[in-house]
Amino acid sequence: MIRLAINGGAGRMGQAMAQGLGSLPDISLVALVDANEPRDLFGARWARSLDELSDTEITHVVDFSLPQAIPALSIWCAAHKVALVTGTTGLDASQSAELERAATVTGVVQASNFSIGAVLSERFSAVAAPFFPRVEIIELHHDKKVDAPSGTSLTTARAIDGARASAGLGKLEDMTEKSSLPGARGAESDGGVRIHSVRLPGLVAHQEVIFGGPGEGLTIRHDSFDRSSFVQGVTLALRHIDANPRFVKGIETFLNL
Repeated sequence: MIRLAINGGAGRMGQAMAQGLGSLPDISLVALVDANEPRDLFGARWARSLDELSDTEITHVVDFSLPQAIPALSIWCAAHKVALVTGTTGLDASQSAELERAATVTGVVQASNFSIGAVLSERFSAVAAPFFPRVEIIELHHDKKVDAPSGTSLTTARAIDGARASAGLGKLEDMTEKSSLPGARGAESDGGVRIHSVRLPGLVAHQEVIFGGPGEGLTIRHDSFDRSSFVQGVTLALRHIDANPRFVKGIETFLNL
């Protein structure tokens, strides 16, 4: 039985995770951890910090919080030999290093997106990449998202970069000679993939990868209309990770892709 605490349990993602994961027969939802009291507890208890819990109470932590919370969270999970599954993105080098350090002591899964459809769209984009001379990404998220571009778009762009490099293709060249406004062509990956970020109320998480070639185009679009779309991927991660030291980047491994 997985005994679970959700870090960031009062947030919108934390609440969606609690509702979805707490209903599964092999998961016991023990605590929602947040400085703010959660709107719903879904049968769990509220803890203001992980320090209110013990490793005898929980076996796993799911985290959807903020980058600055990652170092302390990683240290706690390592010290207590509790497996960690995190979807927090926008980490800097030191925060990422602390997460990887924890994985030398306990199991850690870090993913930019836990939606099965999003992971598949990344794979499809990598398959298409060598066959088109141009590609750009438009990622659309809710207006409360703190980082841009999204972790999913960065992962997708890197997959495209890698696929093009493996095919012997060079960096994408932008033919634009003049920008009337700085940044009009968006951010740029190492391989030249342009990424455009949209932030609007009413959105959840959406992405279009647009390929263009002579006389044709291909658009690979994925939409998460509700945060429940991430529950299936988090469940996979929880069922495949334990306190044995291991660092898993993304959930592709669990999908046998």
